[in-house]
Amino acid sequence: MSKRLSSEILSYYRETPERDRLQTGVFQLEFFRTKELIDRWLSRPPAVVLDVGGGPGAYASWLAGRGYEVQLVDPVPELVEQARQLDGRIASCSVGDARALNQKDQSADCVLLLGPLYHLVDSSERQSALREAYRVLVPGGLLFAAAISRFASALDGLARDFLADPAFVKIVERDLATGLHENVTGKAEYFTTAHFHRPEELEEEVTAADFSVLQVVGLEGPGWLFENFEQRWRDSRCREDMLRVARALEAERSIRGISAHLLAVARRPQ
Repeated sequence: MSKRLSSEILSYYRETPERDRLQTGVFQLEFFRTKELIDRWLSRPPAVVLDVGGGPGAYASWLAGRGYEVQLVDPVPELVEQARQLDGRIASCSVGDARALNQKDQSADCVLLLGPLYHLVDSSERQSALREAYRVLVPGGLLFAAAISRFASALDGLARDFLADPAFVKIVERDLATGLHENVTGKAEYFTTAHFHRPEELEEEVTAADFSVLQVVGLEGPGWLFENFEQRWRDSRCREDMLRVARALEAERSIRGISAHLLAVARRPQ
């Protein structure tokens, strides 16, 4: 049965500059660290990588350039077309849904879920996406599943002074209490409908889909919170300091949630 993402989320990605996001601002740290973690665990090519929710193709292009066969799937047709135009080395770019993939059983060596889990606000739908990833993976195949930290909006609001807006304060209060992020203000900088995870919740959900969890890490560490992030990122020594701290704290259970994003690394058992 065909599934669709909510119209609100689809509209958000049609109207915001997702194509260039990972090359701007604090998202550069997210992009660098995600690639670093993938590179740490993923075996060398040849291998088939299924990039589910791959958007305009930033990760797909990077992996295709390294010699992997990359198949990209995303629910937003405009983003799929951007990925298709970005890099002809991406093996395929198609419109699809994480909860009902068209790929065959055991057809991928690695699955990336670097967006779907936070836009599926119902836990049963997140389980559907995880079980689909399990289905298409070969035994021993790797899953990289990203989530947004439960505490991201509170920390972002403090860093960027969004908490001066009473409407944003209400969003944060609900995020912290329930994990459900809903933005009814019309301000794109406050993001769109999403579920924000606690680190242990992400681990529990991936485990419930029968994966063997290898690691759940905080991606960015505290570096994304600096007002002068761009200045620090351009300075090689400051950039390395941010990366060094992010690596040192990534697995520390007491502080993983300070990162804007979490990443679960898991394996389908042999």
